[in-house]
Amino acid sequence: MNKPKFYMTTAIAYTSGKPHIGNTYEIVLADSIARFRREQGYDVFFQTGTDEHGQKIELKAQEAGVTPKEFVDGVSGEIKRIWDLMNTSYDKFIRTTDEDHEKQVQKIFKKLYDQGDIYKSSYEGLYCTPCESFWTESQLVDGKCPDCGREVKPAKEEAYFFRMSKYADRLIEHINTHPEFIQPVSRKNEMMNNFLLPGLQDLCVSRTSFQWGIPVTFDPRHVTYVWLDALTNYITGIGYDCDGEGTEQFRKNWPAELHLIGKDIIRFHTIYWPIFLMALDLPLPKQVFGHPWLLQGDGKMSKSKGNVLYADDLADVFGVDAVRYFVLHEMPFENDGVISWELMVERLNSDLANTLGNLVNRTISMTNKYFGGIVRDGGVAEPVDEELKAVALAVPEHAAKKMDDLRVADAISEIFTLFKRCNKYIDETMPWALAKDETKQDRLATVLYHLTECIAIGASLLESFMPETSGKILEQLHAKKRTLEEMKQYGLYESGTKVTDKPEILFARLDLKEVLAKAEEIQKAQLAAAGQSADSQGTAKKEDAGVIDVEAKPEISFDDFEKLQFQVGEIIACEAVKKSKKLLCSQVKIGSQIKQIVSGIKAHYTPEEMVGKKVMVLVNLKPAKLAGVLSEGMLLCAEDASGNLALMKPEKEMPSGAEIC
Repeated sequence: MNKPKFYMTTAIAYTSGKPHIGNTYEIVLADSIARFRREQGYDVFFQTGTDEHGQKIELKAQEAGVTPKEFVDGVSGEIKRIWDLMNTSYDKFIRTTDEDHEKQVQKIFKKLYDQGDIYKSSYEGLYCTPCESFWTESQLVDGKCPDCGREVKPAKEEAYFFRMSKYADRLIEHINTHPEFIQPVSRKNEMMNNFLLPGLQDLCVSRTSFQWGIPVTFDPRHVTYVWLDALTNYITGIGYDCDGEGTEQFRKNWPAELHLIGKDIIRFHTIYWPIFLMALDLPLPKQVFGHPWLLQGDGKMSKSKGNVLYADDLADVFGVDAVRYFVLHEMPFENDGVISWELMVERLNSDLANTLGNLVNRTISMTNKYFGGIVRDGGVAEPVDEELKAVALAVPEHAAKKMDDLRVADAISEIFTLFKRCNKYIDETMPWALAKDETKQDRLATVLYHLTECIAIGASLLESFMPETSGKILEQLHAKKRTLEEMKQYGLYESGTKVTDKPEILFARLDLKEVLAKAEEIQKAQLAAAGQSADSQGTAKKEDAGVIDVEAKPEISFDDFEKLQFQVGEIIACEAVKKSKKLLCSQVKIGSQIKQIVSGIKAHYTPEEMVGKKVMVLVNLKPAKLAGVLSEGMLLCAEDASGNLALMKPEKEMPSGAEIC
């Protein structure tokens, strides 16, 4: 019987530099989905790769004194090395400098031009080089790029444009009739309300101000601009041909079942890409999932601060599977997750060393101690056994349901529910006490059999998320990996099997101080590479710890101070500002009034964390619009040397509206 196909992709990584752990999270997430789909019987084709054109690449290559191709060859190789280090099972690694991709992009551009979807004009606006995006004045946040917060510069140039509005109504209808197309639902609402319904502007699809791109064949002064080049990798990578001579692989795999991308590029994948496909008369992908971000626990990752976390550094300290476990388990379905050295140590010690590692080690050690390593079902059952069996039989189905909904963190939690139940079963049955009674040997054997059977089931399920650990556990049990179908049966572990004589420690507990010392060494190396010292960042001088000197502002009179009105406010609602990476919009109750206040604290607080807080508010600040949203005051915060923010709150409980004087 033919397997159902499942074509999935990640976004292609931009080759401007080495990917940090937040970038790496996506490939690990995609890998867990691909592996699990294979376990479910799908014929999976999993594609990833690198995005290698653009002005930023051209500038970085100039700074490095190499050609753009030499630059992207090096960075693409580094990205592929990290993807391989993280044990990801992709089937195709595409590069947008691949000859077959470039050829098809040129043919696509010409076809869209010939059919009137692309036309020549000129563009004038405010340009952000790092994001390679044009913005209008009203779209800026505090006068800077709404996506990255960097400076923008006026720019004008001749360009080709795609007529987006031609297909907008058709796309709106598709989204409305295919509720599964954009996930999570919050991303769909954002695209509809902020972009599609207000009306689409035509999209710039060529540039003349730089050369590092795919030339437009009929107008070689122009190179194809980023999204028409990058997005088409999803079809060129599987053999699409604009002339209708596509490969069997393309005919088999398109449309994709899943595009897995970061939430920051959801607009390009759910508006631009579907419209390009409509213009090419191709079916749309089944689903686009915009996953949340993995954020640095002590502030925004920055090479100049030496706090960037890279997958290879983390793997050196914790091991590959521990890093995979953390990034998969700690990421909520819709909200951003947080990573830090401290959190990694805590999770490894509690979940991996204690819950999982200790369970496997104790079970094998007791089997060796009491029965010479032979696992057998003694046939002496008690009610507590049925409770354990019920969990073991339910977990595979529960985990599969979570994976069907792309709730990967929840699926892993389901598996660890079984491991935790096994540990509880040990406490309930007390094998060490049974061992002291000769008449209880068959009961002891039964207990150890149930533990071994449940660990074999859990380890088999774990393979999609922690493949090396799964293999090690099954090898020590001398057990075969179960299929999902086989997990519907309990008792497949063959009675009489001998476990390993010397169980391997899967995860050794780590000392936080030692790990932080290693982290400090890594930080110093990053600072040295950035041409700075730790002292220059204020991170190594112990005598300065906890002290910040701020440049003094001009003195003011008491009359000036009297003009400012500060009061205690209670945040009763909060949400992210749709067009900004930095802003939260809070509804703040101040006495009997409610004011709307926009604050640049999204990197430090989630909307959920904000609700219910009593905060200090500058009430009589002149209202202003930030990212198009009205703000009627200011929340007071403190900021440390690393840019971390903390809301200022009353020391004691105070009513909403209390005056701060």
